[in-house]
Amino acid sequence: MMRALIEHARSFRRRADFDHGEYRKLADGQFPEALFITCSDSRVIPALITGARPGEIFELRNAGNIVPPHGMHLVSGEAATIEYALEVLGVSDIVVCGHSHCGAMGALASGTDLSRLPGVGAWLSVARPGLAPALGTASDDPSLRELAQLNVRNQLAALEEYPAARRRLETGRLRLHGWFYQVDSAELWELDTDGDFRAHS
Repeated sequence: MMRALIEHARSFRRRADFDHGEYRKLADGQFPEALFITCSDSRVIPALITGARPGEIFELRNAGNIVPPHGMHLVSGEAATIEYALEVLGVSDIVVCGHSHCGAMGALASGTDLSRLPGVGAWLSVARPGLAPALGTASDDPSLRELAQLNVRNQLAALEEYPAARRRLETGRLRLHGWFYQVDSAELWELDTDGDFRAHS
């Protein structure tokens, strides 16, 4: 598998459309319209799902698509990425996209012993308080849809506490979007203004 990835990467330049200068233009800078926050899960590929071309979306990926509460850590890659996307790139939309069959949500739902993975355990503890009411009542649905969707709602709420986001939300310069991607059907669910997720086939 790794060999195939290497060969594909080596042939990328030949497959890319350099004749029309699309990639050369990228050297002038990036001007994405949206920040896309999603899980590191290899089954969730933002550009594939959205059809975005290079330079169109700014990505933030981590286990469980978690947005740490503002000010929680002095040093945070997530906070730095959000700050840069808003203050420097001036994105007008932020998408938080959770997904089905999420390992992070599964570990929280099952109470998996993460003592051998202290970094993972510490990271997931950031999301645990907001999910706590649902953890004890989680259904047997292996997709963990309800839990993952609740997690998306929680992360959107965390985003609203970032000063740069709050200022833009108050002046109408920023829109937040909650998405849920169903891995086994490629179905997308969107959070509507009533706070419910609606499926789009």
